[in-house]
Amino acid sequence: MLADDTAIALAEKHVAHNYSPLPVVAASAEGAWITDVDGRRYLDCLAAYSAVNFGHRHPEIIATAHAQLDRVTLVSRAFHSDRLGPFCAELAQLCGKDVVLPMNSGAEAVESALKVARKWGVDVKGVPTDRAKIIVADNNFHGRTISIVSFSSDPVARGGFGPFTPGFCSVPFGDTAALAAAIDDDTVAVLLEPIQGEAGIIVPPDDYLPAVRALCRGRNVLMIADEIQSGLARTGHTFACDHWGVVPDVYLLGKALGGGVVPLSAVVADRDILSVLHPGEHGSTFGGNPLAAAIGSTVVTILNRGEFQHRSAELGTRLHQGLATLIGRGVTAVRGLGLWAGVDIDPALGSGKQLSLRLAERGVLVKDTHEWTLRFAPPLVITAAEIDWVVGQFAAALREAHN
Repeated sequence: MLADDTAIALAEKHVAHNYSPLPVVAASAEGAWITDVDGRRYLDCLAAYSAVNFGHRHPEIIATAHAQLDRVTLVSRAFHSDRLGPFCAELAQLCGKDVVLPMNSGAEAVESALKVARKWGVDVKGVPTDRAKIIVADNNFHGRTISIVSFSSDPVARGGFGPFTPGFCSVPFGDTAALAAAIDDDTVAVLLEPIQGEAGIIVPPDDYLPAVRALCRGRNVLMIADEIQSGLARTGHTFACDHWGVVPDVYLLGKALGGGVVPLSAVVADRDILSVLHPGEHGSTFGGNPLAAAIGSTVVTILNRGEFQHRSAELGTRLHQGLATLIGRGVTAVRGLGLWAGVDIDPALGSGKQLSLRLAERGVLVKDTHEWTLRFAPPLVITAAEIDWVVGQFAAALREAHN
């Protein structure tokens, strides 16, 4: 087994520098904890950006993966598999929709939805070819493909990657009037994160998503909810949209859908929307593979029990109350819902990255965003005592930074 320094040096030499990771080398993990190559344990408060909602190596999910590995893992969509139909039926039912388009990464699900929305616009709404417009929100994060960064407002995501894909319009998140003004006859969809994740866990005003739902319905526009980070029990409900009683036309799911074991994403909608796709128009070799489908079915079974939605709501209250006690003591704001929090740091104490490093030294793993914000998103198996310990370590790190 490589020591930390050796493993990091090897990665620095041979891994493309598209990430700037903390100097922690994971060797094993279980529940909410990661152990590095030197045997030191860390409480994981990032959960792979919500991909590990149910904890590292959840026993049911791991048992499903082992069983499926002994049967069949990949046949592509050239044939049927005995796991795909049941998974899609179960996921559709969870979402209250008819049809599932299985993919792999979250970005793949978003790209698929963009294609579906444009095709729906031409075939169903009657928008002239090459005129379809999709409205997004400022400071969005939906992935890093060329089309997706084409409508990003992050200069780091866009710099040097043009020319960009046309057909997108961005308006301020939470501003219903701006959205209403942007919709025209060529608008086919509004794509939103119900809660903006990468932007710093930005929760919209309570009247926003219901107003978006009404606008889209009234103007014959698809409402697409990117629940890839916010969904699947992270915020205390199955979907973040549930907080406001909103059901979008299209759900985009990923990350936790693969149980922290495999990449698995999905576009979920009713038949009249997804039926615009015909054989040969869209595909993915690994999309809906038997291994991922089997794991996805187990994830849906777990979600149907409701235990993790309840844990996220109950323990999320404890997390937010604890973090709120640090406002004025190095923290300037706390936002979020459930076990998902964005915490703004007083710049006088250092950057978010510097605070992340201090916390890592204390055995807590978090990640910074937008320089002064830390994101807390632990696996939903975290305990009340572990939450209190995390808040205590954070308080100590803030005092250390102040001194």
